[in-house]
Amino acid sequence: MTTTAPTQEKLGPLMLAALGVVYGDIGTSPLYAFKEAFAEGHGLTPTPENVIAALSAFLWSIALIISVKYVWIVLRFDNKGEGGVLALQALAQRHARRTMPQWIRPITLIGVFAAALFYGDAILTPAISVLSAVEGISVATPQFEHWILPITLGILLSLFLMQKQGTAKVGQIFGPITVVWFGTLACLGLISILQTPEVLKALSPWFALKFTVQHPIAAFLLLSAVFLAMTGGEALYADMGHFGAKPIRYAWYGLVWPALTLNYLGQGALVIRDSSAALNPFYLLSPDMLMIPLVILATMATVIASQATISGAYSLTFQAIRLGYLPRIRIEHTSDTSAGQIYIASVNWLLLIGVVLLVIAFQSSSNLAAAYGIAVSGTMVITTILVIIVAQARTNQRLRQPIIVIMSICGGFEIMFLASNLMKIGHGGWLPLLIGVIIFTILTTWKKGSELVYEQRRKMNRPIRKFISQDYPNVQKVKGTAIYLNSNPNLVPSGLFYNLKHYKALHSTLIFLHVVNEEVPYVPDAERLTVVGLSPEVYTIGARFGFREQPDLTQALKSIDNYQLAIDFPQTTFFITRSVVVSCGDAMAKWRCNLYAWMVKQSESSGTYFNLPADQVVEIGTQIKL
Repeated sequence: MTTTAPTQEKLGPLMLAALGVVYGDIGTSPLYAFKEAFAEGHGLTPTPENVIAALSAFLWSIALIISVKYVWIVLRFDNKGEGGVLALQALAQRHARRTMPQWIRPITLIGVFAAALFYGDAILTPAISVLSAVEGISVATPQFEHWILPITLGILLSLFLMQKQGTAKVGQIFGPITVVWFGTLACLGLISILQTPEVLKALSPWFALKFTVQHPIAAFLLLSAVFLAMTGGEALYADMGHFGAKPIRYAWYGLVWPALTLNYLGQGALVIRDSSAALNPFYLLSPDMLMIPLVILATMATVIASQATISGAYSLTFQAIRLGYLPRIRIEHTSDTSAGQIYIASVNWLLLIGVVLLVIAFQSSSNLAAAYGIAVSGTMVITTILVIIVAQARTNQRLRQPIIVIMSICGGFEIMFLASNLMKIGHGGWLPLLIGVIIFTILTTWKKGSELVYEQRRKMNRPIRKFISQDYPNVQKVKGTAIYLNSNPNLVPSGLFYNLKHYKALHSTLIFLHVVNEEVPYVPDAERLTVVGLSPEVYTIGARFGFREQPDLTQALKSIDNYQLAIDFPQTTFFITRSVVVSCGDAMAKWRCNLYAWMVKQSESSGTYFNLPADQVVEIGTQIKL
């Protein structure tokens, strides 16, 4: 499977699609971000001076972190067209191996931790987005306020239940709805600005700087509210592989950024006119007769934002499996034409349980806002660090220093955002951190355990060339081909020794097949297989797959005829080995060893995961002591 860069003819449709997927999260931030600046805990009263200062901080933070850092700089750093923190981590590791090998482990750990933090965000985003939209009911008709939670839970439940059906058809209408949404944001904001044009003073950074100097503590606390306006920033980079950098840039500069700017200015203008509007400035921008349609449109927009986050969780899980950080689990492809549309039941139900519990526990978007932001701000800091590392190798001399300087400035601001968000730990901010730590533990435990198992097999199994050089006079040759899946291309798999020991038999043709997980998203079909003949009867085959590809060995082996190997596949037997951890030694802490053993039991069979014909697979169990 290969990818192609978006062509000029495709640019319009790609921009439309990117609006629905990439900008759903940041596009729904006006529902809750600005009102949090005047919520309890930030110490701001909605005076005209404070409103202008807060707006200035909002607008210039978006300009620096989103427009400059992400849209202009970070989108340059793709991994063969793919974005996201794991793709960026792979680039940084590749650079570190050549120039600073001592940094490989720290780079790996911070990249994995950033990926782990995303799951905390994936639970919070649907909860806060949909809840903040439905809360508009209480503004339109206060007597229906007690219906907010049931309606929110009903929408979220429906959203997660529809995942198994795929989102291809629903996705076709996401873009147009999002265009209407951003158009509505712009119109509501512009009408309010025209009534109070003095709000345009907030376009100057001077008012944010002045407020910071005069009220440093209040400014520091305000940063956690300002950051809520940027929580969708990582999605711009993570979804680059689906749309390309150009459509994402054009959509941002042409529609999204102007619409967000107008809406935030409009909310500020409203609060200047009426300080009581700070309780919910977004919905109070709307005329009364349009309130219910606006609630419906906002709910649709937040469902789209939630869908993008859920799909992102699937994609990240898939990449983590391919890069060896999670065990094999069942993955269903929901589209015949788009390889990126997948469904992972276990992830779906875990997210649903987490989202429902959050809505029930926190009750309102304001309460959830206290927990929101820590995970994303941590991920943003890590992205900045990784980009600075990669920039030293990937950019030309003319751009290298400016990019590193700008990213360092952005990193300084992001550290302040993170520090401000950490002040919310006692108010729910501990939750995404706890989720991140749990996921990080799972990812690193699986990676460490798999490396220990690999090392044990390496010590136990014989080199293939030594095996070939020996004679086996008491072994019967069986007509046909045996393909042994092998984790190490240089060693004889334990399944073959099992056949020798118990059945005293070998097939007339032996193929040792190993899967190579590349640090690129896709591998061209022409470069998929590497075939090496060790003798007239023994071959090794390496099958290369990128971290965005589902490894289908049955499909990959169809090109074997190009290598002049005459194999009768219907008569071929595939031998796979499954490890069972029977005891724990000193290599890992006992609790981590037990966790790894449990994950091994939950992992999907190699035969199913690699799409091998079930009636031709023989699975052999081996016992492992860690």
